[in-house]
Amino acid sequence: MHDEPMTDEQRKAVAVEYLKRVDRGDGLFEMFDDHAHVYFPKWGLAKGRAQYEQLFADLMTLFGSVVHEAEYYNYIVSGDTVVLEGTTRGVTASGEAWRHDDGYGGRGCAVMEVRNFKIHRLFIYTDPDYAGKDTARYAWLARDR
Repeated sequence: MHDEPMTDEQRKAVAVEYLKRVDRGDGLFEMFDDHAHVYFPKWGLAKGRAQYEQLFADLMTLFGSVVHEAEYYNYIVSGDTVVLEGTTRGVTASGEAWRHDDGYGGRGCAVMEVRNFKIHRLFIYTDPDYAGKDTARYAWLARDR
């Protein structure tokens, strides 16, 4: 297999399409290389298609709906690497709404490697406590702000 040349704009377009497909819950896995590595906090590292399919299946049980505000994201492209920094909003599976400007959830960053129009690596860095319920372990969350 040979590497197909890609421009920075094409890599960014893959990242934007990834966010849209996550929101729709449709056609996500065809964007990934079968041997891709995917990381999500509190889940760990998925290696290969079977594991990253399980990671996303588990992850989607957290949400009633999710919207990545892709048009407001910062995208930094360097070689094969795309950094996505942005915000989300949505409703948890238990019916609690979150927004990046109201509460603790909704902000995050991901590092993606894109080659041959496929995602080969995706490491997501966000607080998976979208509803802001994990407050007992953090003293500063109990204080009035």
